[in-house]
Amino acid sequence: MNKVIVTVVGSQRDASGEENRIKTLSNGQHYCRNGKDYILYEDNELSVDSKTSTLLKIGKDSLTLLRHGAVEQEQHFSVGKESASIYRTPYGTLDVSTKTKKIDIKYDSPVGTIDIEYTLSINGKWQSDNGLHISICEA
Repeated sequence: MNKVIVTVVGSQRDASGEENRIKTLSNGQHYCRNGKDYILYEDNELSVDSKTSTLLKIGKDSLTLLRHGAVEQEQHFSVGKESASIYRTPYGTLDVSTKTKKIDIKYDSPVGTIDIEYTLSINGKWQSDNGLHISICEA
């Protein structure tokens, strides 16, 4: 396992055109298994009271995001594909779906960047256009 630093910048543009951005910085670990790269880190931004473990499974042209802890979710990103999941929080669950418009993975184990553009729907209704910029560097 390699120690890494994971920086995630998320952006969200709603129907009124208002854009919100959030940036997180976390220490994490990188490992390889069966030809895939994995990044594991704690995401403290999702809940004030407890932590959420986040696992990124990096493919050649896809990304799977798995969250366990205060928030439970599994989301897949692959160009042109729609992915549905259940987003579980201590306050209830939401049906979430994403449609990936663009994914750009520049990854040379254990460092690189991932850029994703996608639309987000909650309970069947369009919510926002989103972007994720994930940067992974050695610690």
